[in-house]
Amino acid sequence: MSTSRTKQAAGLALLVMAGTLIQGCASPGAAIDREAQARAAAEQPAPPKPEEFPDPARANWKQGAFPAPKAFERVRPGMGKDPLRELLGWPHFSEGLWGVREWNYIFHFYNGKGSDYTTCQYMVRFNADNLATGAWWKNPECALLAQPPAATPIPASTRLAPPQKLTLSADGLFRFDGAAATDLLPEGRARVERLAGELRHGFRALHYVVVTGHTDRLGGDAYNEALSLARANTVRDLLVQQGIERKLIRTAGMGKRQPVVSDCEGTRASPALLQCLQPNRRVEIDVAGEQ
Repeated sequence: MSTSRTKQAAGLALLVMAGTLIQGCASPGAAIDREAQARAAAEQPAPPKPEEFPDPARANWKQGAFPAPKAFERVRPGMGKDPLRELLGWPHFSEGLWGVREWNYIFHFYNGKGSDYTTCQYMVRFNADNLATGAWWKNPECALLAQPPAATPIPASTRLAPPQKLTLSADGLFRFDGAAATDLLPEGRARVERLAGELRHGFRALHYVVVTGHTDRLGGDAYNEALSLARANTVRDLLVQQGIERKLIRTAGMGKRQPVVSDCEGTRASPALLQCLQPNRRVEIDVAGEQ
């Protein structure tokens, strides 16, 4: 075969291969195994550190996107890539072609100041079965922008209660460094249950409840953000068990970003330092409704 024909054949083979790859990327994925889906949902990997999020300057689509309303309410661990792509669109960074374990996005949210908006980064990670094991915001405050408290129409005749902020000491809610329901102290569980009763009986209608976890400055950023969010989620779940509608509750984990006290000396976890930092370890609950 002549050199010219050899080059033509090689070029044709490359075109066929490229077409196959493109078709493979666009074609629907395999059916999801329910057992594999349950395993992915149970993995609960550690959240990525802020420095693990890619530089926005490296994005292929630097303009990002304004996400569809309520898209993030439907994102769950165990979801496959096809339904996630339907909800969120294509990722904004080049993640490669084979064995992709991570999608990264740039999302914008209007912040109520005219046409001004806040930009957030969002990451979804997958396991070897191409099922999502979790999704995270680089800035935890973006979770409240993505899922703001539901707006409830207010009749003109109703009497609005002023927004209330309740602060519960994490030391009184959970065992040290604990965040799960099994880590709730008896008095902590009772306090949250009483709060649920007060919310049910003290308001004709609740507009929203925001549960925000906070930690002290000891430990790494990623660990503290995960711990504070896990505690907020546990309090939310207990409120739901006590009759508060889940759709009215939003959670966030601020980690050590918003300390109440900042003048405690020392870096090692001595009893004196732990006592000084105690006010920072807390769960705040913001409530608004009509009485």
